[in-house]
Amino acid sequence: MDTLETRELRYFMAVAEELHFGRAAERLGMAQPPLSRAIQQLERRLGVSLLERNRRGVSLTGAGEVLLHEGRAALDATTAAARRTRRAGGADSPDGSRNRLVLAVKAAGSHELLRKLLDAHAAEPDAAEIEVLPCGLCEQEGMLRDGRADVALMHAPFNSLAGFDSEELLTEGQVAVLPARHPLAARTTLSVAEVSDIPDLPLARWPSHGVYSPGPGPEIHDQTQLAQLIALGRTVAVFPDSARAWLWAEHAAVPLTDAPPVVTHIAWPPHSRSLALARLIRTAAQL
Repeated sequence: MDTLETRELRYFMAVAEELHFGRAAERLGMAQPPLSRAIQQLERRLGVSLLERNRRGVSLTGAGEVLLHEGRAALDATTAAARRTRRAGGADSPDGSRNRLVLAVKAAGSHELLRKLLDAHAAEPDAAEIEVLPCGLCEQEGMLRDGRADVALMHAPFNSLAGFDSEELLTEGQVAVLPARHPLAARTTLSVAEVSDIPDLPLARWPSHGVYSPGPGPEIHDQTQLAQLIALGRTVAVFPDSARAWLWAEHAAVPLTDAPPVVTHIAWPPHSRSLALARLIRTAAQL
């Protein structure tokens, strides 16, 4: 048996992620017995055990771990196909526009580069409409994979470019963004070690794939919250130098001497055959 149905994958993914048949059934909006039967039938068809079931609960087998990883990619691909097909046909546009691309960008990231790209693209004949989709830290990858975006501005080493085609657009240093009244704000440069160990100013923590790293700093949910917490003297953050564009008067940016450079790429799915996307990539490469 070399094929899987989308429904089977969704059932298995719910159980694999919840590791509890009751919670998975509730998430899927179905009763537990038919869900259990569907998983058992899937295991018989594949000829392998996907789950270990015992008194302590449910856990994944080695085969289940593989299907969890592969299943996510497969479901993302089917979702992306549906979203991009609807977008190509104008089904999700209020005016029925069929010449539209969704560009995912980290909120407040590469502001000047983004402005130049949009202006240069708009000047091209028959330019596609560009919908800019702001997102949180490291969310661009998921948006490209599941079709919410057609193209993205991504920042190495923070974003993974694995599985995408990309063009390098900009290389820049990093700065520490501090409260303007903090003593360190008067420095001309700082080191990463100095910024990581300020007793009264812990580093802000962003989620990576929905999980916050441990630490004393506040958990950041959006750019506005971060800007306010820095202004109030509650946290410090590290950003590419281009972040200066969104700073408030209550902020100060101090260059970091030993932070690795940040490289901004424009990235897109390698299988794309969109002429509108090809034109946008060409414009970006010429900036």
